[in-house]
Amino acid sequence: MLKRLPWTSWTAVVPLVAVVVLTATWHEHLGPALIALQAALLIGAVLAAVQHAEVVAARVGEPFGSLVLAGAVTVIEVALIVELMASGGNEAATLARDTAFAAFMITTNGIAGLSLSWGSRRYGVTLFNAEGSGAALATLTTLATLSLALPAFTISHPGKEFSPGQLIFAAVTSLLLYLLFVFTQTVRHRDFFLPVAQRGQKKLFEEDENHADPPTARSALISLVLLLVALVAVVGLAEQESPAVERLVTAAGFPQTFVGVVIAMLVLLPETLAAVRAARRGRIQTSLNLAYGSAMASIGLTIPAIALASIWLKGPLVLGLAPTQLVLLALTVVISMLTVVPGRATRLQGEVHLVLLAAYVFLAVIP
Repeated sequence: MLKRLPWTSWTAVVPLVAVVVLTATWHEHLGPALIALQAALLIGAVLAAVQHAEVVAARVGEPFGSLVLAGAVTVIEVALIVELMASGGNEAATLARDTAFAAFMITTNGIAGLSLSWGSRRYGVTLFNAEGSGAALATLTTLATLSLALPAFTISHPGKEFSPGQLIFAAVTSLLLYLLFVFTQTVRHRDFFLPVAQRGQKKLFEEDENHADPPTARSALISLVLLLVALVAVVGLAEQESPAVERLVTAAGFPQTFVGVVIAMLVLLPETLAAVRAARRGRIQTSLNLAYGSAMASIGLTIPAIALASIWLKGPLVLGLAPTQLVLLALTVVISMLTVVPGRATRLQGEVHLVLLAAYVFLAVIP
């Protein structure tokens, strides 16, 4: 049960402080101390934004809650990508691709793997709805293939870029696929995405359902206002922090493509924590909703937004995955299918996904 969030809680204070600091330092030269302060406030604003999204989600109920969280995360992700692409020029040509693929790998292997591992530690075998998770995985696979894999093979434009017509087609189909999935999740087959009780948990699960009162309308409205404030703070702070992120990655000797991994890890950290908490309570389906829903939003909403932004952004927009990334994409899809189809999973499946994530991060640092 989510507690009501008063105006004096950290989730209210941090976004407000972040906006004040942002206003005071706008277009000012930032020293190391201010950069560190803004970085801390940026992370705090991200965590607060998703926490307030959870309150709003608790008011509207599941699976609508997962959509609220995914929407908040996607706004943050698009803001970060656009800001970094605007300041990076040609060097940021692959940023949207790298961030979307990083989100795909972190959600399908990291969030899903952690959730299954934590759930299995408590319940032995985790149970979830194969119909709902399978539909989400099928939609996600289609989105990733159309938006990230195909540009590596098309020949209408040199390099791994879509031609203008192909980019419009990919953006429109991505958005339509995401909306079709949302309709299926919330209207047509909503029961496929509701939590499933684990073995030996039926009584506890029923008590949790019966006694978990949703937040009041007033609490949800306050959280909605604070969510908007937090998103404004994130967008503004992201613009000021973007040069520091790029310098940090360069100073560490990592490839420039690792910036996309940093962005995805930042915006998906709250989702990861929320999914693990749900898994520990036996709500594995909620964890998978968060994992696959966030990945779908990261591709299905981010790609159309970046395609629209490319009208005024300078430089190329490279979406086609590199050969190593294509192999990891294919392997992740196959392993995820084997995990989801039975409708139950053990700790082994979770750890296999975590190994895939570790391989992705390692190869992102040392291509």
